[in-house]
Amino acid sequence: MKLFILTFMNGLTLAALYFLVASGFTLVFGLMRNVNLAHGSLYLAGAYIGYTIADATGSWYLGVVAGFVSMALAGVLLQILVFQRMEGQDLRQTLVTIGISIVLADLMLAIWSGTTYQFSPPEWLFGATELPYILGYRSSGEAVYLKYPTYRIALLVAAIAIGVALWLFLNKTRVGTMIRAGVDDRAMLAATGVNVHLIFVVVFALGAGLAGLAGVIGGTALSIAPGEDVRYLLASLVVVIVGGMGSVTGAAIGALLIGLAEQFGLVYSPTYGVVYTFLIMVVALAVRPQGIMGKRA
Repeated sequence: MKLFILTFMNGLTLAALYFLVASGFTLVFGLMRNVNLAHGSLYLAGAYIGYTIADATGSWYLGVVAGFVSMALAGVLLQILVFQRMEGQDLRQTLVTIGISIVLADLMLAIWSGTTYQFSPPEWLFGATELPYILGYRSSGEAVYLKYPTYRIALLVAAIAIGVALWLFLNKTRVGTMIRAGVDDRAMLAATGVNVHLIFVVVFALGAGLAGLAGVIGGTALSIAPGEDVRYLLASLVVVIVGGMGSVTGAAIGALLIGLAEQFGLVYSPTYGVVYTFLIMVVALAVRPQGIMGKRA
């Protein structure tokens, strides 16, 4: 029972990290229909830049801000210099962003080498927190309360807060309404006097910034190393495909399914654990091709 509960919590916190990365990806790929295969590189670059700032200043909070802001600026440049020139050209966007990700991977390797880095979180996030009674169990007639790393619990809370904020932003604000209208009928929105390109730049900056933010948060929970960009790009693709393109709620559901499947597979059947993730994607595509929360084209 102890192993099951700890595996369940590991799956939840991994799902929270996947959601933070995939939420930015679903804004750009799912909502705006821009194929940005450099999203994983934005995650890793944000992590490296955040680590450098945090190490230089001694402030983890400044590292978080640096990771978000630097990648948001990178997203603005990508939207203006690449995607505005290739609107609706999926193949060109794919090839160009793959090239960008390769270049960024080599640059990061040259600057930060192949060393593995890890952040030091604030003191209040160190240690372990006792889990609620519902996640405890009984052993020899006595109640056993498990403890779990405080930082991972904070990661889960942060992912929930960001997910709720994103949903409210897209569904309950005027800017969110304009974003959805621009995706459905760009010409009509432009005819009302709205600067569609500016709206899309804001969305891309937000999506890229979330990738950088996730890089710092994920680098604190796990580590930063070459190859993490590919891992989180693939995870984001699977989460968005399973959950449904452009849906924040779908990204949360997809991340939860993938995170739990990955952790339980790793613990209970490590030989075939990696298969479960793609099995979920295959079943989702077979039963509901647009994703769990996706809309039909």
